[in-house]
Amino acid sequence: MSKPVFLPACPLPLADYPTVVLAHGGGGKLSKQLVDDVFLAAYPSPELARLHDGAVLDLPNGRLAFSTDSYVITPRFFPGGDIGSLAVYGTVNDLAMCGARPVALSAAFILEEGFPMADLWRIAVSMRDAAAHAGVRIVTGDTKVVERGQADGIFINTTGVGCVPPGIEVAPPRIRPGDAVLISGPIATHGITIMSLRAGLEFETTLQSDSAPLHRLTAALIEALAGDVHVLRDPTRGGVASALNEIAQSAGQGIRIEEAAVPVQDEVRGACEILGFDPLYVANEGKLIAIVAGARAAEALAILRRDPLGAEAAVIGAVVADHPGRVLARSRIGGSRVVDMLSGEQLPRIC
Repeated sequence: MSKPVFLPACPLPLADYPTVVLAHGGGGKLSKQLVDDVFLAAYPSPELARLHDGAVLDLPNGRLAFSTDSYVITPRFFPGGDIGSLAVYGTVNDLAMCGARPVALSAAFILEEGFPMADLWRIAVSMRDAAAHAGVRIVTGDTKVVERGQADGIFINTTGVGCVPPGIEVAPPRIRPGDAVLISGPIATHGITIMSLRAGLEFETTLQSDSAPLHRLTAALIEALAGDVHVLRDPTRGGVASALNEIAQSAGQGIRIEEAAVPVQDEVRGACEILGFDPLYVANEGKLIAIVAGARAAEALAILRRDPLGAEAAVIGAVVADHPGRVLARSRIGGSRVVDMLSGEQLPRIC
């Protein structure tokens, strides 16, 4: 009989934060501290300790990827999507970043008393259509209704499962100096679309979220490059900067990017300048980072560009032996700067 494992009844408190603040959900340093000091301390599992977008479990007849996420975005409807399609695509993408083929989702709703039934139907239909587009089924779920004033209209949680092909291992410890870092297209579009709605900004062209399912892109990369695909990650909260920092810290390797190589739409860049945001830290919902063996970079880029969702893909940097655990960017004028994780987030309630 194995000995019981005794966990601390109360882990050490988060320094200087006796209560949860919005920045704890922002994908930056405080998010990492919250995860490390509370959740990893409470749930000591090797799968969770990998800090991936989902867990890959070995089963008798194969390997299963399993992921869950919650969606609290405001506004609920936005150009390019809504909270319903975002909930489907977000979990599909988390599974895809594990190298999996998404199969099925659950959907759980927390509804506030007084939420318009017409809006609920619109969201439900959007989720149905998004699931059909992604080729997954919504197979189970749950609904809770809370009193008026106890929630912000609607919160959605989706959990997904997918199948991982034999021999595929996509995880930060696999990166090596010389690997290439690719992005599948222009960054920061989702976050700036949402922020422009809140701030009432208008542009000559209509900005819309990049929210989209990315599993077909990842499947094409894995089919062609197999084990030379080392890491896949969708840079949602905290943007590209936070995602690269998480990878570098987990792998104990350095990452260097070329700022001029990172694609950003002109309208998005202009909005970032007006609002004082760095595009590298702004959320995306339809872009992926791929880190592949350096010798396969050109092939990976060609594969991404064959798909409309990767038509503007670019190689933006490389894994390096220098500055392990840190991300550096070479600026447009030739200088270098550290791309650290933010303490909190630039834009709350973004997904």
